[in-house]
Amino acid sequence: MKKIALHWQILIGILAGILVGILCVQFDAGTAFAVDWIKPFGTIFINLLKLIAIPLIIVSLIKGISDLVDVTQLSSLGIRTLCFYVATTIIAVMLGLGLVNLINPGGFISEDTRKEMLVSFGGEVQQKVDEVEKLEEARGPLQALVDIVPENIFESASANSNMLQIIFFSIIFGVAMIMLPFNQVEAFKKVLDAGNAIVLKIVDLIMLAAPYGVFSLMVTLVAEAPSFDVFKALGAYSLTVILGLVTLVYLVYSLFLYFFGKMKPQKFFKAIFPAQLLGFSTSSSAATLPVTMDCVENNLGVRKDVVSFVLPIGATINMDGTCLYQAVAAIFIAQVMGYDLTTSQQLSVILTATLASIGSAAVPGAGLLMLVIVLESIGVSPAGIALIFAVDRPLDMLRTSTNITGDALVAVIMNRFSPRNGRKPAS
Repeated sequence: MKKIALHWQILIGILAGILVGILCVQFDAGTAFAVDWIKPFGTIFINLLKLIAIPLIIVSLIKGISDLVDVTQLSSLGIRTLCFYVATTIIAVMLGLGLVNLINPGGFISEDTRKEMLVSFGGEVQQKVDEVEKLEEARGPLQALVDIVPENIFESASANSNMLQIIFFSIIFGVAMIMLPFNQVEAFKKVLDAGNAIVLKIVDLIMLAAPYGVFSLMVTLVAEAPSFDVFKALGAYSLTVILGLVTLVYLVYSLFLYFFGKMKPQKFFKAIFPAQLLGFSTSSSAATLPVTMDCVENNLGVRKDVVSFVLPIGATINMDGTCLYQAVAAIFIAQVMGYDLTTSQQLSVILTATLASIGSAAVPGAGLLMLVIVLESIGVSPAGIALIFAVDRPLDMLRTSTNITGDALVAVIMNRFSPRNGRKPAS
């Protein structure tokens, strides 16, 4: 019997999880059963993916950089990658601003619903906002730059929130290998090759549990979801975000693929579908990174050195979907709370969201911090975050899939613009 492809297994797991979640909420003890007996398996699956993320980045990034011919080639690839990441991020924020002003979802929420949500979530949100603002007050203007450089690589490797520090160390390590004669690093390159093979095999083993992991995650999501009335009240806002994400992925990205990547969009989206599904179910670009790298390299034929450099960096600093979401959320909150924003205030959202997506990547609670920074840049109270709590998780799943798609897109483009290379032993 022919084995079912991984993306279909994951999709079946998602659909089965939704059905079982709906079944659970029909019984008084159903939600408790889902949380106590099903949710832990989803948590274990995410932990397994996060477990391999740092080893994968260290091995693959050092290997990818050390395979380059010289430092000039590395700088060229790095500059192009950063430029495309910033360009897609700016487009995403502008798209979000355009849609939220056109649709005006803030006008669809009644005063009673707004007060109810603020009462329900306001205290919890304000506590988190106070924590983030306290952290931000202690940070200087260049603290984001300081956070990238680790003082202890072993301490940095102990937490996935320090991903940029791991990337910084790996780049320095790889550059040092390029600058040394080949005969001095040849033995270590063989160790890297073996380590890379081992890590990828671990990824294969973890992915055997993917359908069951996403099943558990979806059951929990449905079982713990708030009431339908809240979803209905926030429907216009949710549809604005979804419309923006769909437009970004299937229109903007398709144009980038056609003009810069010289690839048919259908081929691209089919190839990365497993990574999109996994990103949707885990809401974590870092956790999905092993699968994204596998899809881009094996399904799209992108060279390993490009994959190893572009994707780990993208999973950390490239947040197209998140930035679009930040723009829509900030203006939506302003609309609901009665703020009349000027053109200059809305334009500041573009700059703030773009810089926050890069600068806050190494800070714990980066998502909340990003939105707090954006709201404060336009003079809107961060307590308004309570308005979007009810639908944040489903939208988080969608924007994570978008982030992953943007990373893969840039990898394809860099594969075309970067010359094929291979480091030869010194004669």
